[in-house]
Amino acid sequence: MTAIGILGVTGRMGRAIDSVAQGLGATIAGGIDRDGTVIGDHPDLASLAAAADVLVDFTAPDALAAYLDAAVATKTPIVIGTTGLQPQHHALIDAAAANIPLIQTYNTSLGVNLLRGLVEEAARRLGPDWDIDIVEMHHRDKLDTPSGTALLLGASANIGRDAASDTALNRFDRMQEGPHPREEGGIYYASLRGGSVAGDHMVIFAGDGERIELGHRAESRAIFAKGAVKAALWLGEAGRTAGRYTMADVLGLK
Repeated sequence: MTAIGILGVTGRMGRAIDSVAQGLGATIAGGIDRDGTVIGDHPDLASLAAAADVLVDFTAPDALAAYLDAAVATKTPIVIGTTGLQPQHHALIDAAAANIPLIQTYNTSLGVNLLRGLVEEAARRLGPDWDIDIVEMHHRDKLDTPSGTALLLGASANIGRDAASDTALNRFDRMQEGPHPREEGGIYYASLRGGSVAGDHMVIFAGDGERIELGHRAESRAIFAKGAVKAALWLGEAGRTAGRYTMADVLGLK
């Protein structure tokens, strides 16, 4: 069976992955907690990376560089589910993908990845006359806003609109410089934080006299853990070549 090394093993997602891995045909090689302590039979990150068939990272952006270095050094594929990544992190991911197969995704659930396609198609068919707002809610401890999934859905809408880039006209805070009119073509985000919400996302297409709402509610973190394990199993298949893959590849949605 595929042996997974969990980066962030004591976090919410790390614990969820540990609980579902065996039922999906994987084992746990060990893990690292948030302060860098290696849990299991391996004394450090390098030995954990060497022992694992695939690494899975749900930690923080500032830890990514070290994890990528270890993965590349040991030729170990890695699934990156960390959110809040900036352009410099994506540059590191691109560089690593020249040497190892990896997946970077902001959401590993089947439902959200299907929703991406629906949002893209709706944006394509409705055109720029329809306003787009994305509302998301997560548990009280989530720090990054908007969520990575919200940005993923916004990128899908921009692709559907054939925008200059998948982040064109993203607008994160309409009140930042005081009240002002809505910018034509802008995609606006609203982030809510509270309780133990695993993840709710709603994409609202608002036209004159009518609205279309496309949404997804995560009732359990297990859906993300199962998706992450499936991604790890897919990435660890024999013959997988170096490159940057997505959940759409894993789920056969392309």
